[in-house]
Amino acid sequence: MLIILRSIAFNALFYLNTIVYLIAALPTFFMPYRAIVAVAKSWGRTNLVLLRVVAGIDCEIRGRENIPKGPIIVASKHQSAWETFALLPLLDNPVFILKRELQWIPIFGWLTIKGRMVPVRRGGGSQSLTDMIERARVELADNRQLIIFPEGTRRPAGAEPRYKIGVAHLYAAEGVSCVPIALNSGLFWPRRSLRRFPGTVIAEILNPIPPGLGKDEFFERLQNDLESATARLIAEGRANMNQ
Repeated sequence: MLIILRSIAFNALFYLNTIVYLIAALPTFFMPYRAIVAVAKSWGRTNLVLLRVVAGIDCEIRGRENIPKGPIIVASKHQSAWETFALLPLLDNPVFILKRELQWIPIFGWLTIKGRMVPVRRGGGSQSLTDMIERARVELADNRQLIIFPEGTRRPAGAEPRYKIGVAHLYAAEGVSCVPIALNSGLFWPRRSLRRFPGTVIAEILNPIPPGLGKDEFFERLQNDLESATARLIAEGRANMNQ
């Protein structure tokens, strides 16, 4: 019962906090795009405080030293909404690759356009991939850190991976390092569930994959690195939850 009450309280405060930040961000329409990035990073930090205080969910970030300066591709596991805000404060000038439909949402979508997020048309085939790569190149040229979820959508913790080849095309085309991030957020913030389970989310920033590998070699290495580290973090998280 306590978990349910804390989950309800957190969910209400999370959405209220998001609405407040959306309103506070409106003046950034008349500012340089870095202003909305700063607001988004502050929103992420506030959400982490709410999670810890209200829902009893803390976080541990390992491997911060593995984030190089300058433009990179950040390839993260995607198990919950946690990584959509928790990764923002880790990076200097983050930019997400997101589905184009999100930019149709009033205010929120307009702010993602202002923040120069990179949209992708699902089901758009090769032209959609080409458009994404071209937009990503512009943002990377501005020393941004491009966040992509290689599986395209949230997957439950421990689920069979379903990587999409788009991340390999992006890596091959852009010529920058790729930083994988493994995590176990789905244990504490399950997708399609209102319940939030107390514990510590662990996100581990792995060794960067340098540019220059072939697509197949990169794709295999990315999956191996992410899946082995994620399995280890899930096992660690489950062990701690059972203590």
